[in-house]
Amino acid sequence: MLRVPAEQVWDVVTDVRNHTRWVPMTRIDATAGLRVGDRFEAVSGPFATAGAPGLADRMVIERLDPPSTAAATSGLAVYRKLGPVLLGTAEVRVRPLGPDHCALTWVEDVHLRGLPAGATARVLRPVLGTMLRVVMARASAELRAAT
Repeated sequence: MLRVPAEQVWDVVTDVRNHTRWVPMTRIDATAGLRVGDRFEAVSGPFATAGAPGLADRMVIERLDPPSTAAATSGLAVYRKLGPVLLGTAEVRVRPLGPDHCALTWVEDVHLRGLPAGATARVLRPVLGTMLRVVMARASAELRAAT
């Protein structure tokens, strides 16, 4: 739970440019104000944040439904991974829990192109789980500090 309004959390976490600060060894190449159908790229690797090449993770925004505290509806953002190596989805959910707090959930369902999806997803799950714990801790700390 975050003691931050859902709409504020949504604005920060769905601006994918912010993910550079949270995802280890990753830079995000994106413009401001992305909408459904827009594409962007994350590049991960030991020196990716310094501009070095790395693992490209191309994505398209499939869904951006913001939360509404007044209507008590959750927000959902869905990013489809297009490759060239990683396929699957990343989902960010923001659920209002009152006027000044919310729950933030980030889930990745990822597999490797050209290999059995179920098998590679199981292999990637521990790595992604660790990465998401780091991401959520960094994002949550930043959001709490901003209020």
